[in-house]
Formats: sequence, C-alpha cells, structure tokens
Amino acid sequence: MFDPDLTGGQMTVLETVSPPNSGPPRHVHRDADETFVVLSGDVQFWLEGETFTRGPGQAVFVPRGKGHTFRVVGGEPSRSIVILTPGRFEGFFREMAEGRFRIPEDMPAVVDSAARFQLTFTGPPLGAQ
Repeated sequence: MFDPDLTGGQMTVLETVSPPNSGPPRHVHRDADETFVVLSGDVQFWLEGETFTRGPGQAVFVPRGKGHTFRVVGGEPSRSIVILTPGRFEGFFREMAEGRFRIPEDMPAVVDSAARFQLTFTGPPLGAQ
C-alpha cells in the first residue's frame, strides 16, 4: 500500500487481489474519486446503471458521488491497482482487517467503519439479485 502521507493525503494507491465471483456491495464514495486499473483477470463493473467489463490493461474512472460496484468474472482472480483521490481511504481497509469484518455477516460494524471514511452502501453486490 502506498503511504498517502507522501502526497500530503492527496491520494491513496492500493494493490488489490480479488477472488473469482467476489465484489463489494453497491456503494458511493462521497468525498473521493476512484480509479481502477485492471492488471489481471476480468472485472464486471456497474456504474450508475451501466454494466461493462474490463480486462488487463484497461481502466475505469468513478467520480465521487456516483454509485458503483464490481465483480470478478471468469475463473481466475483479478489483480488491480486502485487509486483514490484524495487519500486516507486506506483506513477503511485497515479497520476491516483489524476487526476481521466480513460482508455480509458483520454489516453493522462495516457500515459504521464506512461512515468514518465517507462511504455509503446503497445496494447488493453484482449477481446477488
């Protein structure tokens, strides 16, 4: 994980690895833009009602305030670089790891943590309907 203090909190850069068929519930970042750069695997995105797939070498930009989610499709994990501007959102992932929170089992605790980082859940994950 990139240390956001290196940019005065202007950005967070994370490398993520997500297993097949995984992805978060639909959500909105109220204070940050988010960019995904897919390095491996195929990822289906939902952004404000539009569904599309991106693969290695492709990117997706999600403006702050826009509802979105994603799901890894196909049989292999996906590896991505995720950039949030401004930074500090990595604290959400730190709290999730320290609390060992699971979705959906620990949603009340996840929602509490998310609120501290300007994240609001707005619907189910892709494929849950």
